[in-house]
Amino acid sequence: MAAGPSDTVNVCGHSTSGELDPWAGRLRELAREPNVSCKLSGLVTEADRDRWTAADLRPYAEAALDAFGPERLMFGSDWPVCLLAASYEQVVSTAVEFTAHLESRERAQVFGGTAARVYGLSEAGEDPAPGSRPKQAAIPTHVSGR
Repeated sequence: MAAGPSDTVNVCGHSTSGELDPWAGRLRELAREPNVSCKLSGLVTEADRDRWTAADLRPYAEAALDAFGPERLMFGSDWPVCLLAASYEQVVSTAVEFTAHLESRERAQVFGGTAARVYGLSEAGEDPAPGSRPKQAAIPTHVSGR
């Protein structure tokens, strides 16, 4: 899939079409590659936009988390597209609910650490080496529910 071990491939985990398989199986196949990470986003717009519930989305989030683990899974809000089916706050609070069982360090990976590592960004609160500049603006490493 990738040209070499230093390459990183990112898969966007959109799917709630009502058919967990074969999507989950394909996701697990991709997760076998150590240089592949997954951005979990777009779930609310792929589900029934008018009637989705967290229970509808949970199996997809769990499949992605089980396949990639917090070290290779990153939260994506899919904003502004998510607004077709939910508010930004609903999307974030649903993701926080899906990761509530994780340790704080693991949740921090999903909500910023993985993205920072994959995209070469500095994490919020990280002190870059003197004289160096982050490649991009710092991003938060955690999200608090409202």
